[in-house]
Amino acid sequence: MIAVKLAPSILAADFARLGQQVADAEHAGADRIHVDVMDGHFVPNLSMGPAIVQSLRRVTHLPLEIHLMISDPDFFLDEFAAAGSDSFLVHWEGNNNLHRTVQRIRTLGKRAGVVINPATSSGVLEEIVHDLDQVLVMTVNPGFGHQQFLRTTLPKIERVRELIERFNPGCDVEVDGGIDATTAPLVVRAGATVLVAGSAIFGDRDGVATAMSRLRSSLDDMERGTEPAERSALQRSQLCSSE
Repeated sequence: MIAVKLAPSILAADFARLGQQVADAEHAGADRIHVDVMDGHFVPNLSMGPAIVQSLRRVTHLPLEIHLMISDPDFFLDEFAAAGSDSFLVHWEGNNNLHRTVQRIRTLGKRAGVVINPATSSGVLEEIVHDLDQVLVMTVNPGFGHQQFLRTTLPKIERVRELIERFNPGCDVEVDGGIDATTAPLVVRAGATVLVAGSAIFGDRDGVATAMSRLRSSLDDMERGTEPAERSALQRSQLCSSE
C-alpha cells in the first residue's frame, strides 16, 4: 500500500494560536500544511492571504500548499511564492488558460496541482494531467469548512486514479472535504494518496496529535481489514447508491 500523506487544513485552526497548532501538526507527523485562499468571488467566502503564508513559513519546515479558490490566480502567484509557498492548487473551473497557469507555477519552481469540484467530470484532466504534480478532488463544494462528505465523489476518485496511472503515475491524488476517521479509508481505497483534513484535526477536543493518530489508525484498520462497523456500513450504502 502506498504511504498516505496527511495535509492539515488551517482553515479549521484556531487563529489565535495558529503557529502553535501548525507546530503541533508537524510534531504529530503531518506531511504538509494546506492553506485555503478564498476571495469572496470564486467561492462565497473570504480567507487568508500571503501574510499568513509568510508567518507560517517562520514556524514550520513542512511544505506549504496553497489552494487558490480565487478568480484570476495568475495575478497572485508571485506574491504567494515570495511569501514561502511550496506548491499551488488551482481550479479547473473558471480558469481562462489553465495550461498557462500551470506553466507559470512551474516557472516559479513550485509544484503544480489542479482542483476539480464535485460536479466537474474527471475527463477534463486528460489534457493537463501530464504536467501536474498533484490532482485535488473536492469531496465537498468549496468555500466553507465543516461540510459533510459527498459519497458520490468516490467513483470519481477512482476514475482520477485510473487516469493518472495511465498518463502520469508519479502524480498525487489528493482529496479535500469531510475527511475524518470514517471517510478516510473510503477515499484511500478509491485511490487517494493525500488527505486534506481540517475540522477532524484542529476541531478535535482531544488535540491535534490525538486527531491525527485517529486518522492514521483508521487507515491501519482498513489495511488489516478491521474497520469499525459504522465505516463498513457507510461504504455499503455508497456502493448501493451507485448501482
